[in-house]
Amino acid sequence: MKKIHAWSTLPIVLMLALLAIGPVSAAETGNDRCLSCHANKDIIKRGGELLYVDPAMYAVTSHSAIGCNTCHDSVRSTHPDDGLKSSRASCKDCHSTIQSEYAASIHGGKATCNDCHNPHEVKPLIAVSGSDINAKCAKCHNLGKIVKSHDKWLPQADLHIDALPCVTCHTSSQNYVITMSIQKRQSGNTQFGEFKPATHQELAAFNPVNGDVSRLIDKNGDRLISLKELRDFNYEVRKKDMRLWGMMMPEVATHSFQILENRWDCSFCHASGPKAMQKSYMAFPDNSGGYTRMEVESGAILDILYGTPDFYMMGSTRSTALNIVGALIIAGGLMMPIGHGTMRFLTRKNRKEH
Repeated sequence: MKKIHAWSTLPIVLMLALLAIGPVSAAETGNDRCLSCHANKDIIKRGGELLYVDPAMYAVTSHSAIGCNTCHDSVRSTHPDDGLKSSRASCKDCHSTIQSEYAASIHGGKATCNDCHNPHEVKPLIAVSGSDINAKCAKCHNLGKIVKSHDKWLPQADLHIDALPCVTCHTSSQNYVITMSIQKRQSGNTQFGEFKPATHQELAAFNPVNGDVSRLIDKNGDRLISLKELRDFNYEVRKKDMRLWGMMMPEVATHSFQILENRWDCSFCHASGPKAMQKSYMAFPDNSGGYTRMEVESGAILDILYGTPDFYMMGSTRSTALNIVGALIIAGGLMMPIGHGTMRFLTRKNRKEH
């Protein structure tokens, strides 16, 4: 069965139709009137946290493009003075395919859509990080218990979980790529401090060109990160207590949560890697709490010595320099027995005479 993109649903179709007509503003969708109250944090005191909508996060969602009234169609012009509670659409009204897929999974009867997705903040897969995905899972699944259960069969389980979003192994998602992000040490200058994804504000503090944090790496602004730019940045981040870290992310997400037998096989990542890991991206945080991706030069992620020295996938990552050194070591090792055997063969007559 052909898998469906997580964001390939009716709201997106409607959004594209709106974009075809022209840019969609908050005024055109009626969002501005709603946000005049719901974007004010004072509303939390009156009705709870669910009533507050962060305008920056909401603006980048597909739900923003189709407008508040699409999901809350009972709201009248007299709201909130009429005292009526607004209606709320069911996710399956638009996302029926995803809902059916999810209902058949092992999570189907254990969590609702809203337990994982805030409709006012939800973003497409390319705009979130693997850490964000795992944070959703950690709301129900204790990280310590996850590491302990995986450690029974998975070597360095904590390292694997730090480099893989849960959906990579526990859904039938497809088309894996490496998505890198900039991480910053959280405990000052101590060498044992924990690394966390750097925020937009933290990166903006380094005064990038025109305030664009991607220019910290993409020096020439061509929207493509070259191997040289990656190497130069890696040299610089050592002085700033930061590092580049990668996660193996799917390009096509599904909601078919399950335990897949082939994920127990190390070769799923480590033997098929050289071809799959040629494609990679850098994810830069933005003000909306999401990420903007930028393509990295093909094969750059495999440069272990200079490109991504902190991110290494055994069986996938390649270094030309190390390959040459390894070949010389192997050749040198073979020369000894071959040379010794050859000399004994050539001198066999002399040895017989003596």
